[in-house]
Amino acid sequence: MRKLPFLIILLTALSLTAFSLRVDAADRITGKPFATRSEVLATHGMAATSQPLATQAALDILKQGGNAVDAAIAANAVLGLVEPTGNGIGGDIFVIVWDAKSKKLYGLNGSGRSPQALTLDWFHKNGYQKIPAHGPLPVSVPGTVDGWFMLHDRFGTLPMKTVLAPAIQYAREGAPITDLIAYYWQLSVPILRQYPGFLEQFTLNGKAPRAGEVWKNPNLARTLEKIANEGRDAFYRGEIARTIANYVQAHGGFLSEKDLADHHGEWVQPVSTNYRGLDVWELPPNGQGIAALQILNILEGFDLKKYGFGSPEHVHLFTEAKKLAFEDRARFYADPAFQKIPVQTLISKDYAAKRRALIDMNRAARRYPPGLAENLNPALEAGDTIYLTTADKDGNMVSLIQSNYRGMGSGMTPPGLGFILQDRGELFDLTPGRFNSYAPGKRPFHTIIPAFITKNGQPLMSFGLMGGAMQPQGHAQIVINMVDFGMNTQEAGDAPRIHHSGSSQPTGERMHTGGELNLESGFPYATVRALMKKGHKMAWALGPYGGYQAILRDKNGVYHGASESRKDGQAAGY
Repeated sequence: MRKLPFLIILLTALSLTAFSLRVDAADRITGKPFATRSEVLATHGMAATSQPLATQAALDILKQGGNAVDAAIAANAVLGLVEPTGNGIGGDIFVIVWDAKSKKLYGLNGSGRSPQALTLDWFHKNGYQKIPAHGPLPVSVPGTVDGWFMLHDRFGTLPMKTVLAPAIQYAREGAPITDLIAYYWQLSVPILRQYPGFLEQFTLNGKAPRAGEVWKNPNLARTLEKIANEGRDAFYRGEIARTIANYVQAHGGFLSEKDLADHHGEWVQPVSTNYRGLDVWELPPNGQGIAALQILNILEGFDLKKYGFGSPEHVHLFTEAKKLAFEDRARFYADPAFQKIPVQTLISKDYAAKRRALIDMNRAARRYPPGLAENLNPALEAGDTIYLTTADKDGNMVSLIQSNYRGMGSGMTPPGLGFILQDRGELFDLTPGRFNSYAPGKRPFHTIIPAFITKNGQPLMSFGLMGGAMQPQGHAQIVINMVDFGMNTQEAGDAPRIHHSGSSQPTGERMHTGGELNLESGFPYATVRALMKKGHKMAWALGPYGGYQAILRDKNGVYHGASESRKDGQAAGY
């Protein structure tokens, strides 16, 4: 009997040794301890989306001879069916394209404008202090379909009938709904059921489809088929446009047939900053992409590698840089057709150095003064979106993000069309005289942003991370994880994330309490304690931590695909 404790100790030691060997082996195979899987490698083509069926649709298009742009449109169209909780043709689109032939980046701003008949004075006379989140008033012109055709006309190869065929087939025959999408869908039904057309077109007998149920949308199939056969004007003129306008106006909104007919997206020049040898590219406002560049510029002055991933210094410096960038985000990011946005000043190294000097290594700021003297202009924290990226055998790469905003959008569901209109107009400010103040025919501040990285003028990585105000925070973290902490594309997305909220708010209030810092599980508790000592208000939260996809092209021409482990993401190649 006296030998029993020794046997227990021996068996325990052997067990721990075996466990240690397994962990070491896993680390050698997958890399960082938090990595969920290896990168996906391929040479002929790659797609990374938030849903496997969309990824496979993109690959099918590539295998039929389509290019990365064709594949991206096909995947986006499929996502509108299988992930309507984040996107659809009632929303807007932003894209960065690397064109291998011209060896250049092209940016597409596919955001829609506010109704011409709706004025700031109308909101004030009717007692509105902010634009509602749902219903007819936040509806702006959907820019996605026009964006698809702008991309296709310039870069596409296969006929649009072929490109949209997978989405049309799934919409007609049905596709099974995943656990995650079923979860978000059932959250939206109680909120949106009051709006005409929603229950009839986006529920099964009044309820969200459950996980594993096959979802069909024959109305969407007919709409997509009409667009595929007749072109972009089939959406913005004629029967579809008339149905949208009549429906919105019948229920108290202002969107008109002329608003739809007058819509046009815009080709824009992406802007960049160099972060430790890599050029990181974003689109200029009305989106929030340059906030990521501002964060990176500020952090470039600190040796993050020395501090180490997950250290108190790493998290503290990132959070303070985010606060500084978001003060400018709150004031200046708006439609450049209505305001002169000081983009080059905001993303300059000199401006970053001045702002960096305000950071106290030992104390979290409760607020920061504005860097430039302008009126406050609020921006929202929330948002649900899809991000996808594709690449082809010729080296073309696409970074695409698309959204209805607030999950399924406004709830306004025009009869017989199979999609929900976006509520992006909620992001306008109703205070007169600010950069993002509401005006007729104006594009609202936008949260959705695609990103791209080049090195020495050559394409390196197409990437993005959906999730409202998390997006620029996520973009900066992906770059830092790879550059400063030596992670590969999958590890950079799997690493636990930092999310700070409470910067300048939609009501126009200045940050005065320092906001709230959420750390995803995986950060050491010693870091949490140290951050609390610095004055950060810590809170455990489920999110939002965003949804990430990426494709990297190495010097051998091999694509490295990565996808979001927190969602249904899949990267696949051939």
